[in-house]
Amino acid sequence: MYNIYMEGFIFDLCILLVGSAILSCLAVALKQPIIIAYILCGVLVGPWGVGWIKHTEFIEIISHLGITLLLFLAGLCLHPQKLVELFKKTSIVTLVNCLFSFVIALLFSLLFRFALVDSICIALALMFSSTILTIKLLPTTKLHQQRMGALCISVLILEDLLAIGILALIRCLNTPQGVLASFSIIIVKLTLFISVLALFERYVLRKIMANVDRIQETLFILGLAWCIGIATISHHLGLFFETGAFFAGVVLARHKVALFISEELKPLRDFFLVLFFFSLGAKLDLFILKDMFVPALLLATIFLIMKPVVFKMAFIRVGEKKAFSKEIGMRLGQLSEFSLLIALMAFELGHISDKASQLIQLVTILTFIVSSYLVVFRYPTPIGTTDKLNRD
Repeated sequence: MYNIYMEGFIFDLCILLVGSAILSCLAVALKQPIIIAYILCGVLVGPWGVGWIKHTEFIEIISHLGITLLLFLAGLCLHPQKLVELFKKTSIVTLVNCLFSFVIALLFSLLFRFALVDSICIALALMFSSTILTIKLLPTTKLHQQRMGALCISVLILEDLLAIGILALIRCLNTPQGVLASFSIIIVKLTLFISVLALFERYVLRKIMANVDRIQETLFILGLAWCIGIATISHHLGLFFETGAFFAGVVLARHKVALFISEELKPLRDFFLVLFFFSLGAKLDLFILKDMFVPALLLATIFLIMKPVVFKMAFIRVGEKKAFSKEIGMRLGQLSEFSLLIALMAFELGHISDKASQLIQLVTILTFIVSSYLVVFRYPTPIGTTDKLNRD
């Protein structure tokens, strides 16, 4: 039985990688964003395409390691002191965007006659920008060394924390002790978790790394173990894998080997992100989603036009230059993978209808696709379509 299952999974992985490789080569030849190739591969060979892939749920579970690693690497780029300084500037920008997105999505949902609870959940889910797509399309030099990367990450981290709070709130709706009590417990847990994490890094992990920093392979394994281990502890505390991974990166950012670990983990992160974008395409049941396509396309268009403008105006108001603010707005102009997580969790717990969940998922994926084109063809990225725009 084990051999049969392993053979089936390896076959699925073979189809996934070969299909993604062929389509990404085609995308490069046609000067298209390769992220689109991964999503298209999921649509074509997934269960709603030719059906060659049989273990999509398992692939999706594994793919979330990419999100965990991505947030860990994002944390590694931000020294805690620098993070606090950036939060002072970007908190207003983040709140303005979230409030604007909430109002637009709420009014749109009510206009299309969704129930009030569905409309509120749709609005909550569609407030955020994609950490995965934004960081994936930022050149490494901008991510680590320039203000562009620091401000983008600061906004994304604040949004991710809000998204995690919403996920926790949705989970608390079914608890016997009540929403307020359950949510308060999570906040206390998070505070204690971060405090213990910082102390352990300062007095234990730092000494261990000092003894093994001569051997790069050991540092690589140690960094990976720290990320996955802390993410697992965070999950068991009810704080989500992503929360633990991010703060594991932040406390380690104070260490001199943070940049080395970040560079070493990038190829592993990219592999899991291929699985993530593939699983997005594989989940698209086009026959079911066709009824929601027109409203989803309309709402996605509104966000793709208005979100960059809102970000641009907000950053200009806090003192950034016009061209700089415009580029940040374009890079943050899509919806978030957390939108998908909120939609799936709310539907599984019975808080929203299948129709509302479908709308959230389709709008999010449409903004992923269009935003990839807008950024890749206008700004420097690691997957640029020309020599001038191809930077890492």
